[in-house]
Amino acid sequence: MTEIGYTVSSEEHSPTDLVEHARRAEAAGFDFLSVSDHYHPWVSEQGEAPFVWSTLGGIATATDDIDVGVGVSAPIIRIHPAVYAQAVATVAAMFDGREFYAGVGTGENLNEHVLGDRWPEHAVRIEMLEEAVDICKRLWTGREVSHHGEHYTVENARLFTLPEEPPPVCVSAYGERAATAAADFGDGFWSVGPQETVETWDDHGGEGPRFCQLQACVAETEAEAVATAYERWPNSALPGELSTELATPALFEQAVEMVSEDDIAEGSIITDPDPQAHIDSIQEAIDAGYDHVYTMQIGDDQQAMVELYEEEVLPSFA
Repeated sequence: MTEIGYTVSSEEHSPTDLVEHARRAEAAGFDFLSVSDHYHPWVSEQGEAPFVWSTLGGIATATDDIDVGVGVSAPIIRIHPAVYAQAVATVAAMFDGREFYAGVGTGENLNEHVLGDRWPEHAVRIEMLEEAVDICKRLWTGREVSHHGEHYTVENARLFTLPEEPPPVCVSAYGERAATAAADFGDGFWSVGPQETVETWDDHGGEGPRFCQLQACVAETEAEAVATAYERWPNSALPGELSTELATPALFEQAVEMVSEDDIAEGSIITDPDPQAHIDSIQEAIDAGYDHVYTMQIGDDQQAMVELYEEEVLPSFA
């Protein structure tokens, strides 16, 4: 059974607003929420980047039944895996019986460089992530953990606040090597946009939920939606590995000077106000093998997408 979700976008909204968006999404009938984890927004125009673990505490108390996941965190540099394990355990305990998905990935320089650590090449970050996930899973048993590994040290650490069941670790992967590794140590798969790498994950024995995020801007006209997306989310049109390598919003703002409104109109963001465009995009992701498909609304007017989905889109997948 496919579940349809809603993105609580930390890059564009204050923590108080994010909690309210989560409450509205649950009332509208979404199956789950995904919350982004950023230290910086991509570009300054987005304007926000609250600490995701505080926001999640608010969401836990403002909602009743909806499942939640972080899409995604990188517990490899900015946050030590032992600290990440405690943060996840605490939040999962607060959701008290609901499913909480720990989405993880190898991160972006934009968020991970802030402590002055070296930004390793991708192959090294995959090794770090695998070691970090192993530490987390051992800590989630409630036993005392000491670890002296290639990348991390943990001494006599034990978590006393734990959920009833350890959360599934869903690993983000965009290339064949990462997808192969994710199948080995992850409990699920996480992606932005339908990626063929989910097939690699399947072929190498990957099991668990498969998450796919779609990006949209719902407005009265397509032209208005394109203009809003171009202003707030031009980074979606950047090519290659720029999104993982650029270190500051200022550098992203320089890079997106190459992006035009036509690039946005012709890109992956859903800007057509016709609900069928959203239904078709979700179905495309389902056909690609994803069973958790969630949509992000770009811009201030979050209610426009929530109402469209409540009235037109969610009933198509009921």
